[in-house]
Amino acid sequence: MSMDATQVQQIRQTPLFAGLKDDQLDCLQWGEIIEVRPGTILVEENAPAEFFFLNLEGEIRISRRYDNQEVLLGVNKPGMFMGEIPLLLDAPWHAIVRVSKPARLFRLNQENFWRMLSTCHSVAREIFRTAASRVRNLEGYSQQRQKLVSLGTMAAGLAHELNNPAAAARRAAAQIQQTLASVQLLFCQLVKGLKPEDWERLIAAEQDAMRRWQQATPLDSLTRSDREEVLTRWLDEHDIPEGWKLASSFVGAGLDCQWLAALTGSLAASLHTAALNWLDARLTLHSLLKLVDQSTGRVAELVKAIKSYSHMDESPMQEVNVHEGIESTLTMLGHKLKNVTVVRAFDLSAPRIMAYGSELNQVWTNLIDNAIDAADGSGKLCVGTFVEDNQLVVEIVDNGRGIPPEIQSRIFEPFFTTKGVGSGTGLGLIISNRIVADRHGGEIEFESKPGETRFKVRLPLVRASTPHDLP
Repeated sequence: MSMDATQVQQIRQTPLFAGLKDDQLDCLQWGEIIEVRPGTILVEENAPAEFFFLNLEGEIRISRRYDNQEVLLGVNKPGMFMGEIPLLLDAPWHAIVRVSKPARLFRLNQENFWRMLSTCHSVAREIFRTAASRVRNLEGYSQQRQKLVSLGTMAAGLAHELNNPAAAARRAAAQIQQTLASVQLLFCQLVKGLKPEDWERLIAAEQDAMRRWQQATPLDSLTRSDREEVLTRWLDEHDIPEGWKLASSFVGAGLDCQWLAALTGSLAASLHTAALNWLDARLTLHSLLKLVDQSTGRVAELVKAIKSYSHMDESPMQEVNVHEGIESTLTMLGHKLKNVTVVRAFDLSAPRIMAYGSELNQVWTNLIDNAIDAADGSGKLCVGTFVEDNQLVVEIVDNGRGIPPEIQSRIFEPFFTTKGVGSGTGLGLIISNRIVADRHGGEIEFESKPGETRFKVRLPLVRASTPHDLP
């Protein structure tokens, strides 16, 4: 249905069509004017690209779901248009379009949109210019949001990783206080009955037990249980109260019935209980101190990994060891790798390269995280490096479901994602590709089939500076 002169004039007053000449008005007759009530969802997320819209009256809000949260991307007001990006890219809408105030819209279907671009060159230039600007802005927003999401995910994982050793250290510290109190009490009991030569024998026995404890090899649960049962029976036969409590630390130190008999045989019977409990407390104290050392060491390792991952206190462009970056990335993603078998095949003779270390770590994060998702959080992940044709090659392989052949040609397209709605920005791989190609003069290649997806990141060993090196 053709539009009347008043409607055509209203459309010509918008910035997009203001430059049309009288002999170019045919392109307006290809569209239609529609009226839409507030609250109407004009376009659902992931809907196919069907129409181009120009706002003549009213207000339209454009939002997108991220992790079950609706985020406002923009507000479309009179004179503004939308829908050109999905039509130009032949891609579904990646946003929800909802009318917030009574609206009158000029609408063109897909076929007439392309007819308009081919005949109205001034309109086409404005649409292309605006589309390019919007893609850059949306890409920049999505890139920052992806970084924040990744940071939040890794922060949650690190909080979990840090909580375990921190909680263990705290529990050990509390137990150390109790054990020290027991050691002091037992010491007071022993002082009253032990002669100097008895003290020498007891201290020598404690030192020997410490050596045995340090050299002891871990026992399987069945063997440990059998030995604890034997020691408990021996302690009960020698009237040592609650011998089952002492048996665990004695077995852990590699002590047996003969060793305990040699110690108690040199002491008065009235002191056996106090002496063995004192020895148990001393062994427990050393065990707790070792646990504190291991726990704080784990915290230190995580802090070191964070600093290495972010390249804190270092210049952006620097000589980097990619293996260190990969290892710090694996540490940062440790909470996702609990059920994944990680195989490393590093060429440790590979040289260091000049690179933006934190940006390369973002590449490793995207590729490894995608591999984990493809394998559904289990299976096998292989990470390897080698030198080939004056390039350092980083290879990341998973045994997941693979990338379907029909979409392999699209995985580097902006906003294309194989993840569910709201689960991905569709920019992880394109950002990674730009970091590798534009910032480092390298390339990313891949091949995929069910059960094996292989990504190769090729980085030149020596590269010339490019305009993209500017901060």
